[in-house]
Amino acid sequence: MDSSTIVFLLATMVAFAAPLIYAAMGELISEKAGVINIELEGMMLAGAFCGVWGALASGNVGLGFLAGALGGVAVAIIHGALCFLARAEQVVSGVVLNIFVLGLTTFCIGPVFGTAAGHPGPTLSAVPIPLLADIPVVGRILFNQTLGVYGSFLAVAAVWWLMARTTTGLAVKASGEVPTAAASMGIDVRRLRWMALITCGALAGIGGAQLTLSGLGTFTQNVTAGRGFVALAAVVFGGWRPAGTLVAVLLFTLVEAAQVNAQVNGIRLPYQLLVMAPYLVTVLALALFVGRSRPPRALGSND
Repeated sequence: MDSSTIVFLLATMVAFAAPLIYAAMGELISEKAGVINIELEGMMLAGAFCGVWGALASGNVGLGFLAGALGGVAVAIIHGALCFLARAEQVVSGVVLNIFVLGLTTFCIGPVFGTAAGHPGPTLSAVPIPLLADIPVVGRILFNQTLGVYGSFLAVAAVWWLMARTTTGLAVKASGEVPTAAASMGIDVRRLRWMALITCGALAGIGGAQLTLSGLGTFTQNVTAGRGFVALAAVVFGGWRPAGTLVAVLLFTLVEAAQVNAQVNGIRLPYQLLVMAPYLVTVLALALFVGRSRPPRALGSND
């Protein structure tokens, strides 16, 4: 494998990581507050759909991302209503919402996009960072990406700072560990969980929009293809820590980039095996490491 192939592989890995990073950072905040979002896949799918819809309707990719965030928030609000108001079990609610969003977006492709379904809307373009993009090898990998990619890495830093350096982060962690003790200290646990859940919806929606608006600019049925579950697995694999979650995402997307590279270079392996590789790595990682870190004690509780 020559150097240009390696650079292409790593640059592709970084680009593929952005949608998962947004979703995983949102999930990390939510789970730290004690809320499980199995419907992370549905949030991303809603964001991908609304992102393309908003970009096509407005002709502005920035408004497309705003629409994607709102799509993810809409799913989050439904999940919150089911769990916090109707007292539904969080995992069951998430599974139902994934099925609902998949069916709804599939049904709406025709009515919403019509003949424009096959015509791409505005998309993000690479924005080289002056000077940094000229650094040999590293510049082409890290500093010749879209604004969405740069934003995803800033999101990791922001979540780390929020959780480790602010009183809000401490309150979030307290709500996910011992909510009764947090409430006794004057923390409104229910309000904080709502905020964490809506933040997760917005970030996952942005992740879905990043998936569609940094590529072809069109929406296809089930375009997320399980990436929400991969982002969820990355949070667990990363030990509910921003840096660990980022490493997990990059590991998974490295495998995804490798399978794309293998197809481009005509490596003679069954197509189905190559497509399956990133998900197989996800399952193996969870099987090997899921018991080595402890989730928030009150994760999944509606109390």
